[in-house]
Amino acid sequence: MTTQTDIIKKRYDRIAPYFDRIEGMMEKMMFGDLRTHIWDKVTGEKILEVGVGTGKNFSYYPANKNISAIDFSPVMIQEAKKKRQSLSLKIKLLEMDVQALDFPDNYFDTVIGTFLFCSVPDPEQGLQELKRVCKPGGEVLLLEHVLSSNPLIAPIMHLLNSLTVRLVGANINRKTVQTVQACGFSSVEVLAASSHLVKLIRAVK
Repeated sequence: MTTQTDIIKKRYDRIAPYFDRIEGMMEKMMFGDLRTHIWDKVTGEKILEVGVGTGKNFSYYPANKNISAIDFSPVMIQEAKKKRQSLSLKIKLLEMDVQALDFPDNYFDTVIGTFLFCSVPDPEQGLQELKRVCKPGGEVLLLEHVLSSNPLIAPIMHLLNSLTVRLVGANINRKTVQTVQACGFSSVEVLAASSHLVKLIRAVK
């Protein structure tokens, strides 16, 4: 039986070879500084990146850390492996679903994801998995686009959401901050660099 996860995975498999080019302009104009900002918050020695995609965050990785990175799309992982080789990075790349992580409890100092939870079929399940594998006192760091708080923009995002899901598997109208807050972290903070469309979130286990 085909699940929603299978459907979304196939969509990301389809666009993986072109993904960097599709988002290249937006990346240069909007996201580079935000990636720097969220990766500067990473602490500890054992780090997990979820939703690694094609490896857009590789140039932001802190040096001399034990880093594992996962994605549920095998084609995305293939693209990330090419980039890992070209940058001579020593990181573990694994095909894995964030909704069912194959890591022990309390394993990572920091878990980080960027622009991931727009495409996770069950975001609360995925967030609970991040919390599970994070050490007590450790942090989950997220950079996510969300439903705008602007009352003129939000209805348009709702209207366009079904189209973006069909095309690329991404929801543009999720309330990810509220979903994180519902997952039982000891604290959840929205960082100052956030906007009405993009949120930088720090959750402490």
